[in-house]
Amino acid sequence: MTNQANPSNFNDPLEAPRSFPSALDLPDQLGIRVLTRPISATIEIPGSKSISNRALVLAALHADRTSCLLKSLLHSEDTIVMLESLRQLGFSIREEGATGHTLVSQRQDSMPGVIPATSAKLFVANSGTTMRFLTAMISLGHGDYSLDGIPRMRERPIRDLAEAIQSLGVTIHWDQKEGYPPLTLKTASWKKNHVAIRGNTSSQFLSGLLMAACRAPFQMVIQLDSALVSEPYVQMTISMLRHWGYTIEQTGSSYTVIPHSERIISEYFIEPDASGASYFLAAAAISSGKITIPGLWQNSTQGDIAFVKVLAQMGCQISEDHIGTHLQGAQLKGIDIDMNAISDTVMTLAAVACFAVGPTTIRNVAHIRHKETDRLTALSTELRKTGCKVEEWEDGIRITPQPLHGATIDTYNDHRMAMSLSLLGLKVPGIIINNPSCTSKTYPTFWQDFEKLYT
Repeated sequence: MTNQANPSNFNDPLEAPRSFPSALDLPDQLGIRVLTRPISATIEIPGSKSISNRALVLAALHADRTSCLLKSLLHSEDTIVMLESLRQLGFSIREEGATGHTLVSQRQDSMPGVIPATSAKLFVANSGTTMRFLTAMISLGHGDYSLDGIPRMRERPIRDLAEAIQSLGVTIHWDQKEGYPPLTLKTASWKKNHVAIRGNTSSQFLSGLLMAACRAPFQMVIQLDSALVSEPYVQMTISMLRHWGYTIEQTGSSYTVIPHSERIISEYFIEPDASGASYFLAAAAISSGKITIPGLWQNSTQGDIAFVKVLAQMGCQISEDHIGTHLQGAQLKGIDIDMNAISDTVMTLAAVACFAVGPTTIRNVAHIRHKETDRLTALSTELRKTGCKVEEWEDGIRITPQPLHGATIDTYNDHRMAMSLSLLGLKVPGIIINNPSCTSKTYPTFWQDFEKLYT
């Protein structure tokens, strides 16, 4: 397996990245070894993808004021396409090798303004955060900008965000299918001080507008026109904006952003990824073992830290100290739960549910059908291969534990499918994961860390 991205795989994208990291030279299929004893491990989780890409946007938006050193920035496919896009937009990116630290500044030869470049053709692979955040961010610029991705990205809707931006005076051209990438923006910044946005497809639309609004030419009012999915991610965005010194006032479904801050942020630390931690917490739960996740606590800004409480509801024991979070597995029981707020951990919970006593019902997650794959259908299909009883409906699934057997698991080029369903193999012989390298999207060292569960 090569670490180099092959542009021919991306259906003639506007511009392919230099490379995507892959921690191991992985085969096309990877067999999972069954555990012979309960887990007892400490796993250092890499930096949060959600925080990393938000921090990159905020550091770039303020690069005309100061350079910002982002400490422990995640180095994965999703962040690489963001970094490459920022370079094309006129920003200087200096990566400090193995430290994970990255310095974001404005190039000395750049044009003045929040967005230095007046044109760019950006390739975002299948990174939803990069596509949505940059679409909002570059609408502040002055020029023509195009965004594209792999074929799956061209199936992921962006109409709600585009219509909001169009209402601010930006022209958007759909290069192929209306409402979906690729798209081209022609902009001379924002012309109005209020905008409405729907949030029932992706919370990233609102997060993108909130971050861009911090450098708008005037105070902005953003009105949410629908129910909001994955609300903790919006609260993460607001928390980070306040750290950068901005006043964000929320009244019901209305958000007011005052684009004035005297705070200079020259350094920002990226905490461990709570979504990435969920797989190892789940591994301990499944094996009745112990796991420690250093540097991650219940007061994290990441909504997916709540997955710890979900495992506690199923019977696990949770504690934390100055080191981080500790979990002790126990006899698991099925639960009925609304996972709208922590939907990135739906598949992790589904794997755990296969080893619980009684059924587990997951509700209110219809929006995950628009992720890297239709996650509800993909999850149902692959779990049934192992003998699991799965009922699927529009916004959820029910898993009823049954005796399981080995199967070859298709991952649909979805990193979370690979990481979540690998957990089955800890207890079920014969689980094989297709395309294991897809984990490089957000967790390039996942399989190295997974191997630590056996030591």
